[in-house]
Amino acid sequence: MAMTMHVDVVSAEEEIFSGTIEFAVFPGEAGELGILPNHTPLLTRIKPGAVRLKAPGASAFETLYVSGGMLEVQPHLITVLADTAIRAADLDEAKVLEAKRQAEETLAKRSGGMNFAAAEAELAQLNAQLQAIKKMKNTVH
Repeated sequence: MAMTMHVDVVSAEEEIFSGTIEFAVFPGEAGELGILPNHTPLLTRIKPGAVRLKAPGASAFETLYVSGGMLEVQPHLITVLADTAIRAADLDEAKVLEAKRQAEETLAKRSGGMNFAAAEAELAQLNAQLQAIKKMKNTVH
């Protein structure tokens, strides 16, 4: 029998995932973090990107998008607190691509009253959503 751990992924709006997994991958600030059961306790920030969760016996990862947040790891429990968490399957790729195009246009115009930091942060979020969609489509293990 495979070793497992419990994972809770919650956002300000709702609990997006609660269940048992064998393996998890998170978008750490310095790169992806792979977590197995009995991992050393860890508390760290995560950046916007894809969270991938492998349930026992599943052939594919469950992929979620998080807008960043905090990751707490205990030997048999992982908690993710994110401002926004969405199942990657619920992201609309066409809408994300259109929003990205508009954000890039806005940044290219560089008008005087524009908040560049906010526009760049929005573009980073949209790129992270596209990466989550891509990982969801390409991860069958």
